[in-house]
Amino acid sequence: MPSARRPAAKITSLDRLSGIVRRAKSRGRTVALANGCFDVLHPGHVELLTRAKQAGDLLVVAVNSDRSVRGLGKGSGRPILRERDRALMLGALECVDYVVIFDDATPHRVIERLKPDVLVKGADWSGRAIVGREIVERAGGRVLRVPLRKGSSTSQFLARIRAAGS
Repeated sequence: MPSARRPAAKITSLDRLSGIVRRAKSRGRTVALANGCFDVLHPGHVELLTRAKQAGDLLVVAVNSDRSVRGLGKGSGRPILRERDRALMLGALECVDYVVIFDDATPHRVIERLKPDVLVKGADWSGRAIVGREIVERAGGRVLRVPLRKGSSTSQFLARIRAAGS
């Protein structure tokens, strides 16, 4: 079972992951994909990824690279943690099977290559705004919007940390 592997072993390239996903689907396994920055991993992320794993046999997490995060306008000093560190923490979660880091502004290319059966995002994203929704639905898949955990966002955690330090 992939989740029993060391966290670093779960981090892979899109090319390698494409073959893994293709083989899994040929065996009738359902592939779920969640994506995001995952900067400062928190309980809301864990809940989202746990729900994502429940929606599929194999959970792939696509993580924005450092350059990609900076391009999203998250604020100065972001990301807090480097891409490799964020990927390692995600790989340490039992529910995560594979992690891929993407450098683009959006995960569109990852979703296009993998064509997951289930695309998972937080409920703060409206259905139409979810990147890759049309790719997944056109291929017969579905989008799962997971309710947010109240008071559990990276921005809120960073604000509390900054307030505690002043």
